[in-house]
Amino acid sequence: MQVIIATGNPGKVKEIGLAIAPLGWEALNLKDFEVEMPEETETTYEGNALLKSRAICNATGIAALADDSGLEVEGLGNVPGVYSARYGNLNSDQERYEHLLANLGNNQNRRAKFVSVVVVSHPDGKDEFYRGEVEGFITREPRGSGGFGYDPIFFVPEFGCTMAELTPEEKQSISHRGRALKALIEAHS
Repeated sequence: MQVIIATGNPGKVKEIGLAIAPLGWEALNLKDFEVEMPEETETTYEGNALLKSRAICNATGIAALADDSGLEVEGLGNVPGVYSARYGNLNSDQERYEHLLANLGNNQNRRAKFVSVVVVSHPDGKDEFYRGEVEGFITREPRGSGGFGYDPIFFVPEFGCTMAELTPEEKQSISHRGRALKALIEAHS
């Protein structure tokens, strides 16, 4: 089966493509289609992921896989959440995580979790939903050069390092998106 990975984020395209390879699905890059991603107007991960996957599927007639994910920081009232990619109206990952660190300041409650909802929309109108979460803590300064987004400031206790310090394989095995994709793979195995 062909499936368009409905994201403009090259890190997600690579990560998702690797994850779904065991299904024998051919991951297609959205950049190869003249289709615009819809604006994320929903207030839930499920709503935004469905909005994107359904729009791309309807526009192309090909199955589409989209995710919406975010970082929820307890000490900030679970902010930035669904607005993680647009947090502070800043343009780069580094600017966003530096803004988050500044807002968190010396707050002792640094518990956080990454949440991801993956939706696969099929041309027949069927939509599949999968959710994954990983809990951790926000560091006081960034560490590591791997990954993307908030990975340099998200500490994973079971590995004793940030997401950005994990190998791609380690990250895939425990990440929020990896867990949602694992549920998808199990549902199709």
